[in-house]
Amino acid sequence: MKVFVGNLSFNTSDNDLRDAFAPFGEVISAQVITDRETMRSRGFAFVEMPDDAAQAAISGLNGTDLQGRALTVNEAKPREDRGPRGGGSSNRW
Repeated sequence: MKVFVGNLSFNTSDNDLRDAFAPFGEVISAQVITDRETMRSRGFAFVEMPDDAAQAAISGLNGTDLQGRALTVNEAKPREDRGPRGGGSSNRW
């Protein structure tokens, strides 16, 4: 299961996430999401774990402190289609 982790410190690394989630079970992957242009953290991440470990991590970590920030931890939801990028009207001349 993929888990969303929000309200991260901009200093949190993939390894910090692994360390935080490891007590709950196997961590398949842990990735802090970064801005494509600046390569800085966007303040959220995704962690992939087996379902039972993920549920335990959600229960155990949601609202807890990591590097001075209260984490938001829940099941990741598929991204909704946000339509074409660029904003403005889709009626081009």
